[in-house]
Amino acid sequence: MSKRDYYEVLGVTKGAQEAEIKKAYKRLAMKHHPDRNKDDKEAAEKKFKEIQEAYSVLSDSQKRQAYDQFGHAGVDGSAGGFGGGFGGGNPFGSGGFGDIFGDIFGSSGGSHRDNRGADLQYDVEINLKEAVEGTTIKVRIPKNEKCETCDGSGAKPGTSASTCGTCGGSGHVAMQQGFFAVQRTCPECSGHGKKIESPCSTCHGQGVTRKEKTLSVKIPAGVDTGNRIRLSGEGEAGLRGGPSGDLYVQVHVKDHEIFHREGNDLYCEVPIDFTTAALGGSVEIPTLDSRVKIKIPEGTQTGKLFRMRGKGVPSVRHSAKGDLLCQVKVETPVNLSKKQKDILQDFAKSCGKKHHPESDTFFGKMKSFFE
Repeated sequence: MSKRDYYEVLGVTKGAQEAEIKKAYKRLAMKHHPDRNKDDKEAAEKKFKEIQEAYSVLSDSQKRQAYDQFGHAGVDGSAGGFGGGFGGGNPFGSGGFGDIFGDIFGSSGGSHRDNRGADLQYDVEINLKEAVEGTTIKVRIPKNEKCETCDGSGAKPGTSASTCGTCGGSGHVAMQQGFFAVQRTCPECSGHGKKIESPCSTCHGQGVTRKEKTLSVKIPAGVDTGNRIRLSGEGEAGLRGGPSGDLYVQVHVKDHEIFHREGNDLYCEVPIDFTTAALGGSVEIPTLDSRVKIKIPEGTQTGKLFRMRGKGVPSVRHSAKGDLLCQVKVETPVNLSKKQKDILQDFAKSCGKKHHPESDTFFGKMKSFFE
C-alpha cells in the first residue's frame, strides 16, 4: 500500500520551517499516543507510527532534501527503523510516556548523543569542465580534533572519569510532571554520564582541541550546483570521546562563457553567416574537450537546433551522458559598402515571396487577422 505524503501526515506545507514541523509533531504525537487512546490502541499505534516516520524524515535536513527530490523512494530504509511494527508489550520501552516525550522535548539526555560533534559545511566552487569530468580538490578545514594529550577522554593522563552518582551514568534523570514522567538532562554531569575530577590541562576537560586539517575531496563527474558530498566522521570531534560529526561539501559550478547546462544537457549558441545559412555548408563548434564540425543544410533558419548525442554531462547515478545542443543564429552583416548594398537590393528584388515561406505565412495570417 502506498504511503501518505509526509507533509500531509504532519499537516504542514512543503516550505514549513523546522520549528513548525516540530510543533506539529508534538501536537499530533500527544493526541495519537497509544497510551491516551486505549479504546482503539491498534489504530492509535498505526497512526503514531506514521507520525513518527514522517517526523524522522522531515526533521533531518538530508533526508528531507532526498524526500523532496525523489519522494518516498529517496528515503526508503532511512525513515527510522519502523519496519518491525509494534509488537507485544510497551512499544516505547520501559519508560512509557517518559521515553517518548523526553525525546520530543529534547530532554532525554544520553551522553553518546549529547557528546556528538557538530556537522560542518564547506563551500567549493568548480568550473563546468571539472563538474562534467570530475576532479579531486584539497580543502583546509578548521575544526575540533581529538585531544592528543588525553586521547579525547578529557581527563588528566593517568586518571579517568567516574560515573555520575546522580544519574548513574545515564546522563538524565526522571521527573514527574503531572500526567507525564519527563526525562531531564542530569544537572550534575550536564548529560555526559561521567564526571571528571582531574581535567586534562591541554583541553580543559573537553577532550578536543582546535586544529586545521587538510582533506582530499573527490568530486564525482556530473555534479551540479546544489549537490552536497558527505564525508562521514570529518566534522567536529565529539566531546569527551563522543562520535565525530560529518562534513558536507557544498558544490557551486561557475557559469561558462559558451555553454549553459540544463539537467545533463549542454546548450550553446552558434552564429553562422547569411550565405552559409542560405546555401548550406559546415561550421566548427566547440565541445568541452575538442572541436567538431556540423553540416548546415541549405535554407537553415535562425533557432534551428543541432543535437550531438553523448557530448553533454554524465549522470552521477549511472553511466549515461546527456547531449550537446547547438542553436544556430543567422548573423546579419554590418558596415556594408555601397556596392554590397546594391547587390543585396538586386538580390531581394529577384527573390520574391516564394523564397521566404515563413514571412509569406506570417504576413498572410496578419492580414486575415486585421480583416
